[in-house]
Amino acid sequence: MFDLTGKIALVTGSSQGIGYALAKGLAEAGARVIINGRDAARLAAAQAKLREAGIETINRAFDVTDPQAVEHGFTEMERTIGPIDILVANAGIMRRAPAVDMPPETWREVLGTNLDGVWYCCQAAGKRMVPRGAGKIITICSVQSELGRPTIAPYAASKGALRMLTRTLCAEWAKHGVNVNGVAPGYYATELTSALVQNAEFSDWLCKRVPAGRWGKVEELVGATVFLAAPASNFVHGHLLYVDGGMTAVV
Repeated sequence: MFDLTGKIALVTGSSQGIGYALAKGLAEAGARVIINGRDAARLAAAQAKLREAGIETINRAFDVTDPQAVEHGFTEMERTIGPIDILVANAGIMRRAPAVDMPPETWREVLGTNLDGVWYCCQAAGKRMVPRGAGKIITICSVQSELGRPTIAPYAASKGALRMLTRTLCAEWAKHGVNVNGVAPGYYATELTSALVQNAEFSDWLCKRVPAGRWGKVEELVGATVFLAAPASNFVHGHLLYVDGGMTAVV
C-alpha cells in the first residue's frame, strides 16, 4: 500500500531543505524522482549528493513562478521521462517584515512563489492527470495555513490560500481519480529557519509551545508524504495532514 515502484514523482523546490528530504524519501519508497529548482548549479549539487546516498534522480531546472516555463517543463518531462504520477508542490519562500512596513514587491514575491507557483504546477499536472483518471498532488502547506504570526503576513496569506486551493481542486478532480491533499509542517530546522533555530529565546518559546517539545526534523515529513502519494491514501481527498508536533492541537 505504500510502494511507489514504477511511479514518476516531481518535487518542486527540492535542491535543499524539506523538498530535498521529500525527494529522497519518495525515491526510497520506489518512485522515479525528478528534482526541481531555479538554480541549475544548486540542483546539480543536490543530485550529486543524492547519488552519493545511492539514489539516482533526474533534474529539471525551471522557475515555477513563470507559467510558460512550467507548461514547457511539464510537456518536456512527460515527453522524455513519462507521465508524472505524483506532484509535490513544495517550492516556497519566506520574507519577514512588520505588516505596516511590508513593501508591495515583497508581498508580490512571496505570493508569486508560494501561491501562484503552486497553482501553475497543480494546473499543469491536473490537465494531464484528469484525462488519465489518476494522479496524486500534494501541496506543502504549513501551520500558518491555520495560525497567524507577526511579521509574516504574505507567507501566512499564501499558506492559508493553499489550504483552500487544495480543497477546491479536490472538489473538482476527486471524481476523476486525482487525489489532492496537503502536508502542513510545523517548525522544522532547515536552511531557511537557521536564524530562528540559533535564536535561543525563540527556540525556548517554541519548545514550550509545541507539545512534542522540540523542532521537527525534515525526515519526519517523509512518512506523511509517502502516504499521500501511495495507494494507501486512495480515498483521502482534500485533507491537510499536519505534521507539527501537536502545535495546532493546543492553545
